[in-house]
Amino acid sequence: MAFIDSTVVNVALTAVQANFHATVVEVQWVVESYGLFLAALILVGGSLGDVFGRRLMFVVGIAIFAMASAVCGAATNIHELIIARSIQGVGAALLVPGSLAIISSAFDEKSRGRAIGTWSGFTAITTAIGPVLGGWLIDHASWRWVFFINLPLAAAVIAISLWRIPETRIVSAGRVDWTGALLATIGLGGLVAGFMESVNLGWRNPLVFGSLAVGFGCLIAFALVEAHVVSPMLPLAIFKSPSFSGANLLTLFLYAAIGIFFFLFPLNLIQVQHYSATAAGAAVLPLILLLFFLSRWSGGLVARYGPRIPLIIGPLIVSFGFALFAVPSVGDSYWKTFFPAVVVLGFGMAVSVAPLTTVVMNSVDQDRVGSASGINNAVARVSGVLAIAVLGIVMVKGFGFRLDHRLARFALSPAILQGLHTNEIKLAGLHAPAGLDASTTAAIQESVGEAFVFGFRIVMLICAGLSLASAAVVWLLIPRDRDRPVPGLPSS
Repeated sequence: MAFIDSTVVNVALTAVQANFHATVVEVQWVVESYGLFLAALILVGGSLGDVFGRRLMFVVGIAIFAMASAVCGAATNIHELIIARSIQGVGAALLVPGSLAIISSAFDEKSRGRAIGTWSGFTAITTAIGPVLGGWLIDHASWRWVFFINLPLAAAVIAISLWRIPETRIVSAGRVDWTGALLATIGLGGLVAGFMESVNLGWRNPLVFGSLAVGFGCLIAFALVEAHVVSPMLPLAIFKSPSFSGANLLTLFLYAAIGIFFFLFPLNLIQVQHYSATAAGAAVLPLILLLFFLSRWSGGLVARYGPRIPLIIGPLIVSFGFALFAVPSVGDSYWKTFFPAVVVLGFGMAVSVAPLTTVVMNSVDQDRVGSASGINNAVARVSGVLAIAVLGIVMVKGFGFRLDHRLARFALSPAILQGLHTNEIKLAGLHAPAGLDASTTAAIQESVGEAFVFGFRIVMLICAGLSLASAAVVWLLIPRDRDRPVPGLPSS
């Protein structure tokens, strides 16, 4: 449910924007509200399971997620949808860490790796199926079914959980770090709100300035609290390892690029290239399938060369993939343009993921492996949330600059120009005003598409730069002695 939802909603954004006549900022909030609460609370969600019971928190998370999904599907306006997505994020923060904790406690050390591998395989399959299934539902029914489909799944999961899963908890588990969770949520929320609303209100607006000030202040307070609290949700001492710090900085850069890509790419395909929702969902399938089928081979690279070399080469390949996405224009063939870029991006990510996991797990003591994995997962989600907020500004500004330049060529009245300029925040969802002749309307719509591609190219080149930066982080921070093969892993 959680992994399908994390990918399928991006395909539904165009239909949501059209249904509610939403701006791109409101569409961003549909994604950001979910990601914000998931990222901020995923660590405390794991702690709640340790204290109160893994099965209990897992079932509670499923129930919250399902109820919020029903509200999402029945939403009558964009604001109801955003609020319901926030609640979905809270549910996901309980069920995602709960699922892995249940597996870890249910299997002995010998069979645990196989069980987690099965879990990973199913997440990859659902991540692949999600956009295609969602696209089909959007084309043949409604975007609302993207959320309603969670209800029968939730009922089955809750029934099976209560029937088959034994309850487990850690007797010696410490207190839940509620202060840290609150500060992290307000801090991230303040930053996201400030960055995104700056597009509407400007940087000098008190709401924007105040949100950013509260966000930064709460995150500074969060760091101070985590340094002194007895049972921190984010143990700062773990970052003393340069390898762990480097791995998380790499994650921050690389997954920021991936996050904004998966937000903008479906909008490009559906609104500008005029793909169906099903075709847009299928367009990223090669990337996910490469991740799935090459994961074992990538693990062999770690065993043979150590994680450092693949973690330099992988992001370099990813950077090249993003650069390829900056090439296509409007109306180009998928197989000649986007397909090669998707394959290169997927191959680069396949080379990167297993070595990254290896560095995270091997850079801390055995008793902190769970915390290390949870922190890295949280960093990946935070990076996507921040990237959509920050690089969304770049996209809107690039789109507006290019569109204004194109519209200056037409003999349009000041009132029409002002109306188009005011609605530039809709990006490719912007439509020409009624009452214009057919040729002018077509020229304006062509300009809107070209302006979107211009902004998309800028963002893709920034993503390429972020990927290069992640490779540089590995070069500078991951010690060279990790180039040697990893003990205990097969070499082929």
